[in-house]
Amino acid sequence: MQGFIKRLNSAEYDRVEKLNKKIDREDINIFFILFNSIIQVEHMSIISTKELDIYFERSASKANGPLLYIGGTGGDLRNKPNQLDSPITKFFEVISYDQRGLGQTSKPPGQYSMQQYADDAANLLDELELENIPVVGVSFGGMVAQELIKRHPRKVSKLVLACTSAGGYGGSSYPLHELELLEEEERLERFIMINDLRISESWVLENEEQFNSLKINSRNRNPFKPDPENLLKQLLARKDHNTFEDLRHIDIPVFLMGGKYDGIAPVSNMEAMHEEIKDSKLKFYEGGHLFLIQDKNAFQELIEWLLL
Repeated sequence: MQGFIKRLNSAEYDRVEKLNKKIDREDINIFFILFNSIIQVEHMSIISTKELDIYFERSASKANGPLLYIGGTGGDLRNKPNQLDSPITKFFEVISYDQRGLGQTSKPPGQYSMQQYADDAANLLDELELENIPVVGVSFGGMVAQELIKRHPRKVSKLVLACTSAGGYGGSSYPLHELELLEEEERLERFIMINDLRISESWVLENEEQFNSLKINSRNRNPFKPDPENLLKQLLARKDHNTFEDLRHIDIPVFLMGGKYDGIAPVSNMEAMHEEIKDSKLKFYEGGHLFLIQDKNAFQELIEWLLL
């Protein structure tokens, strides 16, 4: 397990060490408790765009209109609960989709690029005849959302970027493609630990039973697993993501949300984005990469900001 935390700079490492605190069983369990109820999906379908068939779902219509939610690495809407079950659906008509190579969307041959992922989102909105709507991008979805506003600025009215990075001088997210080189057990352990830096090596030694419970829950959480080859395509596209120089040109309101203990999209990366985006708000929450479901205030404040 040595080495991965050293990817943080020394200041970031010191900050995590100072903030490090004991995690009790409730903190552990909340990793795997998403939302209290499953929301009825109003519509699910496959739309044929210029390049591929995109599987998407949308919740019931709401007075505040449509919102595009772009999910993270390896996402598959068949795994429940998911973003279509989040509290946002009580206020917006949430539209989300399986990204290329994943779930029930087409899996074209060849390598994928971040530009293609952004164009897929834009093409979906074109087919749905939607423009100038709020967009929420989480983790890898936040990278796609950055490319979307860069390439198709008229599509986005407000932007939420959660637990993500800009790349370049703004810092890149943890290179998840490197984990694919490890044996399954070590890959799983490292992934859990970089998700929440409070789960340190010393914590694991003192809480072996809880850590084993985490591993079991992580293995069983999503019955629909991505095909390894197509997942790697996504991870390789992700490693080259770099929109940092373009952030200064964003001229719409942006809410940057991060987890205090996120080892995938560290605090320093989110702070760098905040410095570049003129009309941006930045807030950190109790939790790691999954802070949206670890901190009860996160979704509430996200919704409040969208409704401003």
